[in-house]
Amino acid sequence: MRRGSLGHLHRSTVHMGHFGGRRPKARPFGLPAAAGGRARGLVPLCSAILVLGALAVSGSPSDEFSMISLPLGFEISGGEKRTGVSKNGAFAFGFLGDRDKDEGFMVAIWYNFGNKSEKVPVWTVGGGIRVSENSTFRLSMDGSLMLFDNDPEGFPVWSSDTANLGVKTATLMDNGNLVLVGSDRRVIWESFGCPTDTLLPGQSLHFPHFLRAPSTSYVASYYSLTVNTTGDISLVWEDNVTYWSSELNAPNPAIEARLESNGLFGLFDAAGGIAWYRLSEDFRDPSITFRHLKIDIDGNLRIYSWDKASSMWKVGWQAVQNQCSVFGYCGLYSLCSYNSTGPACECLSEDPESHGCAKITDLGNCKGGVSMSVLKQTVLYSMYPPHDVETMLSSKACREYCLNDTSCYAATAMNDGSGLCIMKRSSFISGYSYSSVAATSFLKVCLVPLAASTAAANLHRDTQIPLTEDGSKSQLDKRKGFMVAITLVLLITAVVFITVEMFVFWFIVHRRKQLNKERRTPFCEEVQMNWCYSTLIRLSIEEVKALTRNFKTKLSPTVYKGILPNQVMVTAKVLRDAIACEKDFLMAVSTLGRTHHRNLVALKGFCFDSTHKILLYEYVTNGSLDQWLFQKRHNRGRDSWQQRLDMAIGVARSIAYLHLECKKCIPHGNLKAENVLIDENFVIKVTDYGLQNLSSGDRTSSSVETLPERDIYMFGIILLQIITGKRQVNAEKLLCLAYQVCQGGELNGFIDAHLEGRVERKGVERAIRLALWCMQDQPSCRPSIGEVVKVLEGALPLDVPPKFHSLPVIGNQTNEGE
Repeated sequence: MRRGSLGHLHRSTVHMGHFGGRRPKARPFGLPAAAGGRARGLVPLCSAILVLGALAVSGSPSDEFSMISLPLGFEISGGEKRTGVSKNGAFAFGFLGDRDKDEGFMVAIWYNFGNKSEKVPVWTVGGGIRVSENSTFRLSMDGSLMLFDNDPEGFPVWSSDTANLGVKTATLMDNGNLVLVGSDRRVIWESFGCPTDTLLPGQSLHFPHFLRAPSTSYVASYYSLTVNTTGDISLVWEDNVTYWSSELNAPNPAIEARLESNGLFGLFDAAGGIAWYRLSEDFRDPSITFRHLKIDIDGNLRIYSWDKASSMWKVGWQAVQNQCSVFGYCGLYSLCSYNSTGPACECLSEDPESHGCAKITDLGNCKGGVSMSVLKQTVLYSMYPPHDVETMLSSKACREYCLNDTSCYAATAMNDGSGLCIMKRSSFISGYSYSSVAATSFLKVCLVPLAASTAAANLHRDTQIPLTEDGSKSQLDKRKGFMVAITLVLLITAVVFITVEMFVFWFIVHRRKQLNKERRTPFCEEVQMNWCYSTLIRLSIEEVKALTRNFKTKLSPTVYKGILPNQVMVTAKVLRDAIACEKDFLMAVSTLGRTHHRNLVALKGFCFDSTHKILLYEYVTNGSLDQWLFQKRHNRGRDSWQQRLDMAIGVARSIAYLHLECKKCIPHGNLKAENVLIDENFVIKVTDYGLQNLSSGDRTSSSVETLPERDIYMFGIILLQIITGKRQVNAEKLLCLAYQVCQGGELNGFIDAHLEGRVERKGVERAIRLALWCMQDQPSCRPSIGEVVKVLEGALPLDVPPKFHSLPVIGNQTNEGE
């Protein structure tokens, strides 16, 4: 099974909920919602059984109850404030959360150390799924555990599907393991078999299990500890960047990773021998009675020991000693360095609006040319799969090579004697910087005017002003004096010139105002209100006609190909039905201009006048997903299920960014295969997003379906098109076949013929189920886009959705597809 799955695809009866700013309506089945809303989640069997201990407290007279032989038929509500405790009192189980914060609650196991310490969870339902306080857990008499939201007699949010498996009792063991046993004391299930972010002593981790770091946002964390097929363990960012590994080198392969109670963390082979290990600083310290291994939110792996004297958790070992070596620790457009308190993040350039790190300048718009900013003791790396070029060059030659290469954004010259020069061809730039780094990096920036060069130089680590060979300042002082003299001459010349030309300028401006029958909102004022306008090109209709050669090359009914003066190819989208107010148009364009994601087509500029509203986008070379799927332009011999799954994930991540990560939710509004483009590296690029804000049509609707919910529905259609390779399908026939596949039917005849014999059935079946969930006729039953991303990445399992009350319309139902 591929990494990212939970290892156990249990058939839990689950439905998915909704993510949004408002509180969602009660609905059947659910996934976790955003912070501030009800939590709903796709929960595997291992998550479901956790709540068994809590169900028995309805008859308990105290707030704490011993979790010994808890029988069937009991239930507990989240508002009862009761917890179950292990026999030795070391671990507790129940609802965990702050009622004063509208963040929902987790169902978890934690250390029961009283009021002297924070409740540190060691295991959580579904890796941290949030639920509402009024949720009710019930263990039915047939052994099936069910969760109800608000209405305990209503439709269950999810069910464990453990009916008739012999479930009798549940117990929280003294080692923190929650076990579910039958009448013969046979263990049917245990929480140790479904790890989340923590490993307790005696608990083992083996392929394909993994630990996933917690996340501050709803989207799954990028960091995880994985167990490889070779027995190695690795810390991984997303699915493709390994920044730490055990580098196992033993004659016998390891089969499991385990933390011992004495502080040894190791890899063990089949015979029980240690193939690799690391020791906590307090190894075999008899005063330490509690330890655990955890992958933290910062992506580092640590062993924690409980110091009873100070009532604190102390770090005894961590995998990555240099926190700046954790890939992407500081995020985009920033550098990781150290100060007196530890690792710190420094922006390459500040965003004056959000007070965060600003994105790299669009080098194609540099009016005065480009130059190289020098960052000493700095290594840069790309945040997404890079297309770096490594060559052997000196530091000076490395800088010049990148400066003259239009596709190079930055470069790093290793000064460690290797002579390695790494060219960065991605604008997703980040890195680390401190005194012991033997490297110099060069970041391409726009060349600033002479008068601003001194101020601009303060933003860089190196001013690039050459000194004399002996390093003295005399030559530098002469250069400064020479520059001051030149500046004075230029200023005097400018004053004379401006004085002569002022009258002519005033006359032209005054004349233009008289000729303008329709007053425009001055764009310069909008720039002062919103700095992001400066990153976009504003063109007149004459300029648009020039770069498109009078709309000569049509790519679609409203899209034309063009070339900017710097030879950058763009597409011009003509908006046939756009709002007439210039201010609203500029504000809407500004919002779209601030979006920047690997899977979104970048907005480059716009044109606005009384009769023309045009948007300029970057040009994507390989056409649309619609053409790739239905016109069979792709190389059939290289077509694989993984390639198609990556395409679906790319679409989902772009919509997740628009819905969840922008300051204000930006619904796509017109998601379809024609608006999904493919670049030369087969990376998905979604276009035409957020254009509903530019529409002059009626923005009100009597339908309960919102635009984000509509995006989810349309994503389900795209996902089915990716799977089947068909555009025009018969809805009733397709859905019947889809349900048959989900219930064990044949894949052949349903999936695209080019994929037959080269697919992973479980992965295809999960994608089909997800598409059916997204296309539920009741919008409240559809998942949020964040949940969709988790399912596609394998972080959540998925069961067969209910049948539709009414069949949705998919494409044109009059004809069968290709």
